[in-house]
Parts: sequence; structure tokens; C-alpha cells
Amino acid sequence: MNRVNILLVDDQPAKLLSYEVILEELEENLIKAQSAREAFEHLLRTEIAVILVDVCMPEQDGFELVSMIRQHPRYQNTPIIFVSAVMLAEPDRLRGYAVGAVDYVSVPIVPEVLRAKVRVFADLYRKTRELERLNAELEARVHQRTAELETSAAQLRQLNEELEHRIDQRTREREEALAQLFEAQKLDTIGHLTGGVAHDFNNLLMAVLGSLSLLKKRLPADERSERLVTNAIQAAERGTALTQRLLAFARRQELKPQAVDFLRLFENVEDLLAKAVGPRVEIRKCIPADLAPLLVDSNQLELALLNLFVNARDALESGGAVTVTAAAEEARPTGLAGGNYIKISVSDDGEGMDEATVLRAAEPFFTTKGIGKGTGLGLSMVHGLAAQSGGSIQISSTRGKGTTVSLWLPVAESFTKAQPAVMPTPAEPVKPVSRSLAILVVDDDALVRTGTVAMLEDLGHLPREAASASQALEFFAGGQECDLVITDHAMPGMTGAELARHLRAAFPNLPVILASGYVELAEDQGLGRMLRMTKPFTQEQLQAAMDEALRDKVAAA
Repeated sequence: MNRVNILLVDDQPAKLLSYEVILEELEENLIKAQSAREAFEHLLRTEIAVILVDVCMPEQDGFELVSMIRQHPRYQNTPIIFVSAVMLAEPDRLRGYAVGAVDYVSVPIVPEVLRAKVRVFADLYRKTRELERLNAELEARVHQRTAELETSAAQLRQLNEELEHRIDQRTREREEALAQLFEAQKLDTIGHLTGGVAHDFNNLLMAVLGSLSLLKKRLPADERSERLVTNAIQAAERGTALTQRLLAFARRQELKPQAVDFLRLFENVEDLLAKAVGPRVEIRKCIPADLAPLLVDSNQLELALLNLFVNARDALESGGAVTVTAAAEEARPTGLAGGNYIKISVSDDGEGMDEATVLRAAEPFFTTKGIGKGTGLGLSMVHGLAAQSGGSIQISSTRGKGTTVSLWLPVAESFTKAQPAVMPTPAEPVKPVSRSLAILVVDDDALVRTGTVAMLEDLGHLPREAASASQALEFFAGGQECDLVITDHAMPGMTGAELARHLRAAFPNLPVILASGYVELAEDQGLGRMLRMTKPFTQEQLQAAMDEALRDKVAAA
């Protein structure tokens, strides 16, 4: 228990001593003063809990002292007890209460009474101070809590703003994802549509180009007529180029590896990649200018980069950086053939993946994204490109630190040197065929069939016609002889590739040329390196294909 200060004021030392003896049981701090002046000195220096004042003092009586004490702001509520042997009448008591006393103790003093009264006021003082302290602490806590609530309210407002921003952002991302899905579906639809259109359109161009070429050879020497025919041929050739661009847009072309300058390729698609990842993602690159060229399909490599950048964007929800590096690598993953390789790495500092996810990341249709947010084919396509290009892929990722996808792709020079051993050239080229040949033309389109027959007749050959694969098989079943077969691929009932397989089984030495209005031709039916032509073809291309087919026949013989 904290002791409190009790001031004893009396001009007689003996009385002060008696007060002290009586009150020492309370174990409080007793302060003695023999005059009003001395009492005020203690009051100004010390915090006083209870004051005992003698009424009759020579210089200044107790009434005057108490009146002066009450005028001080600090002691307006301090308990003051009068001690007196005289002036105990009722008017004297009323006067004492009027100037500020709270109680009277008469002399002779009863010790128990004095101690009891002083104890009550001392405890009241302590409890009052404790209450004041608690009130102060409460006010401080209320102030602190108010500040915390204001801070929380500010944080809540900020979180609400961030939440609204993230909702808007997620809404935009979802709309972008839906737009991308729509674009992918539209692209797939265009791919199927352009495949069919390309076949029909190329058949029309085949008839147009073939007829115009033959007509040009038969025109009299007329500069104007020749100019008009040449203009028509150029327009048809532009139609051919347009068809090829449509097929390239729909990604319906087969893989065409070529020497690629990776730095130039990346600079060409950097704007597209920046739009794909958005403004919150920074693109960094470290690609040396003297990097050796890659042997890869440039269009597919661009698509692979786009897939990797989209994956990195999805991992960088709060923004970040995607870094592209390229360098010659002597160390390479197991399973790669000997030779020189370039390592291309795409790294992000996003959320990363755990080990189990990394192991399945390249599996087709595996995705960690929500329903409708990903097909799981992005890394599968990149993996397929790397494998088909003679390279490899490696994925390293740490949860919370980011992901790095590395592609090892062969250097163009190493594969260029290896090609002569696989495809040896003959010592002496075979001269073009000069004799007339019996040639079977198989095509379900009458216009194309007529144009091809006309070009063959113009070359001095003896063409025969078949409108379907079944008619062609009937032709051979009838025992008719044939030196060469030129067949369309996309035909109802039986395709040209299936017809070629039947003919190869029945007549192993019979050359077959497969023609199609599609840019890509199927690698099925076990046909291997069968000669192929893409419609529309010119008479010169037809002659070259026939020479090649008959050269293979001579080599086989």
C-alpha cells in the first residue's frame, strides 16, 4: 500500500507529538508544522492527503488558515479536520464547515476516533487517486483504441479500394481470358474452315493457272494479249500466296526448320509479348548479338515464346519481371544427341510451383489454373516443339521465388553438316523424260482434272482420267498399263494417300505423285518419302515432279 502524506498543524510541539504517537499505527507519512507559514511551505512542496489543524493558534487561527488553503486550486477538495478544546459550540462548528473543514475532533482526543477518521480520509484519498489514475489510463486506452480504430478504418478503406481494384482487374483479366478463349476457338474454326476453303480455292486456282499458262503458249505474237494473260496469271499467283497466308495464320502448315537469328526473332515479337503480359510485367532480355543461328521453325518458336510469357504473366498477379536469356551451352540434359546447342531460358519471379507440379507441368491438359482459365497445352506445345526440333526442355521452379523454363535447340550449322550423309545426291542428274508416257490423272474435281490433262498433253504425254480412287483401281483391274499416277489427296470415299498405299502394294515400281490443295499433307499410310505437289502447280513444276518420280524409278531399278 502506498503511504500518503498527513499534515499536522499546531503551535504546541507537545500536541504535535501526541498526534504523531496516535497516528503512527496508520503507517502513513506524518508531516508537522507549528505555524501557518510552515504549513504552506509543506503544502506547496508536497502532495497532502489529509490536514489536521488546531483552531486556536497565536499568529493565525485555524479558520483563517483553512480559508487560505481552500483558495489554492490543488487543495480545494483536500480533507481538513479541526482539532480543538474550545470553540466547540454549534456556531463555531458551522463556521469551521463554512471555511472548508470536513470534520471536528474535540480535545481530549480519543485515539481510536482520530485514527478512524484519518484512516477514512487517507483511504478515500488513495482511492480517489487510484480512480484518477484508472481514469487517465482509461482515457489513454480510449485514445489509443480510437487511434487504432481510425487506423483500422483507414486500412479498411484502403483494402476496400484495393479489393475493388483487384475485382476490376480480375474482371478485366477474365474478360481478356474469355476473349483469348474466343480467339483460340475462332482460330481453330478458321483453321478447319481455311483447310476446306484452301482445297477448293486451290483447285480453282489450279484450273485457272493451268489454262492461262497453256493459253499463253498458244497466243499469237500480240503484246497486248500477252500482257493481259500475264496479268491474269499474276493475279492467280497472288491468290495462291493469299491462300498460303491464310493457312499460316491458322497454323495448318507442317514444321519447317530453318536457320533462325533468335535476337532478330525476339525483337520482332517483343511488342506482341509485351501486350500479352500487360503493363505490370517488365520484359528483360540478355541475348548476345553474335549468337549462333538456331535450326527451328520460326513460327512455332514465336508461339512457344508467347505460351511461356502468358504462363509467366499468370504467375505474376501483382506484377514483376520476365527475363529472356540465350547462350551457347556445353552442358545439356541427358538424352540429347551430340552437337552444338543454344539454351533459351524464360524466367519469372512469380509464385512458382512445387516439385509435384513441376513434374506434371508438361503433361497434356494438366493445369493449375481454374476451370476455363487454361487448357494445359501451353507447356506441352513447347515440349513438343523442342523434341521435334531435336532439342529438349527443362523446368525449374521454387515455390514463392519463380519459374524458369529452358529450351535446348540445335545450332543450324551442326545439322546442316549432317544432312548430306542422310540424303546423298546422285552423281549425275537424270535428264528430263522426253518420251510419251501413259499417265493416270485421279481427281474428283473435273476442272482440275481437265487442266492437268491439258498440261500433260501439251508436254506430249498420253493422260487418262479417273474421277475417284475407286475408278483408278478399276482402271488397273482392267489390265491397262500406266507409267505414272498423279492423284489428288482429299477425295470422297478413299483419299489419295490410301490409293497410293494400295498401288504401292500391287505395283511396287509404279511412281505415284500425291497432289493436294492443302499446304500440309498427312504423313500416314506408311508412304514415307512419296513425291508430293501442292496445288496450284505450274506446268514446269509438274514436269519437275515427273522427272523426280521417274528418276526414283530408275534408281530403284
